[in-house]
Amino acid sequence: MYNILDLSLDKLKQWMKENKESEFRAKQVFDWIYKKNTWDFDNMNNISKVTKEKLKKSFYIEIPEVVHVYKSSVDDTFKFLYRYRDGNIIETVVMKYKHGNSICVSTQIGCRMGCKFCASTKEGMVRNLTNGEILAQILKAQEEIGARISNIVLMGSGEPLDNYDNVMEFLNIVNSEYSLNIGQRHITLSTCGIVPKIKELADRNMQITLAISLHAPNDDLRKNMMPIANKYTIDEIMEACKYYIYKTKRRVTFEYALVKESNDSKECAIELVNLLKGTLCHVNLIPVNEVKENNFKKSSMDNIKRFYNILMESNIETTIRREMGSDIDAACGQLRRSYLKSNNEVKGV
Repeated sequence: MYNILDLSLDKLKQWMKENKESEFRAKQVFDWIYKKNTWDFDNMNNISKVTKEKLKKSFYIEIPEVVHVYKSSVDDTFKFLYRYRDGNIIETVVMKYKHGNSICVSTQIGCRMGCKFCASTKEGMVRNLTNGEILAQILKAQEEIGARISNIVLMGSGEPLDNYDNVMEFLNIVNSEYSLNIGQRHITLSTCGIVPKIKELADRNMQITLAISLHAPNDDLRKNMMPIANKYTIDEIMEACKYYIYKTKRRVTFEYALVKESNDSKECAIELVNLLKGTLCHVNLIPVNEVKENNFKKSSMDNIKRFYNILMESNIETTIRREMGSDIDAACGQLRRSYLKSNNEVKGV
């Protein structure tokens, strides 16, 4: 049996044809799933009993179970812990804004990138999520908050470009009219910098926003924070980003987590200016999320503002990310890890 959420409309039409059913039934089934939030074939009233039985023999609809919902007391941020049918736990964050609801989805269970400031990677990589499992995070979140999700960020647990094929299929389906119809320009994909995959993504000429987890202005400093820096240099990443800009005409976002007495100096800011000068880009400064297993401390607000001012005065468009859900461990991986530890599911506990 297969998760029907992994199928595109064309693939479900093909299945209908192979099973001696009218192809238009595929659209009817997806209308129930995506438009009417009906996730039980038996409740699809305009589908014949015979067709339902065929569907039930071939497919299931995987909507994860909600293990916990955490609501921030300081802002409109929700964090969901989901459990899939194989027992694995992932997390999804929903941030409610005046302009719409944004969701931060996970693309893998765990992560193998090893970034030292990230809790997602502490237990290593378990497995990739399928495109349908990523999509189901949005469907379930919409049901939970009773509102439509209008913006997607692939910035939860996992490295999206390390799960390239599933993520690309997810993007195609979630953007489709028969599915959630979320425009590409409302989708951001964040990567630590897998250079060949950035170039592949550029060749697709999609209109999503590419965000690079940079976090350092030079290779030596970046290697202390991100193992991926031992494979791909900043020069190689910048070359790939410029190719992405050339192909898509879209600006690239560079994420920069400011760590006290590490990468938050005036000298680092000037070096970052020199690196990005002339590039169609935007810098997102992030007060680092403190993780117990490392000694990274959040930069002071004075240093953050100084860093911001240096970039802005050099005509590098920059924002300071507003901290959302700080009271509910909303940073990627934190809540899942806390849950696993409390249930003695972390090695060594």
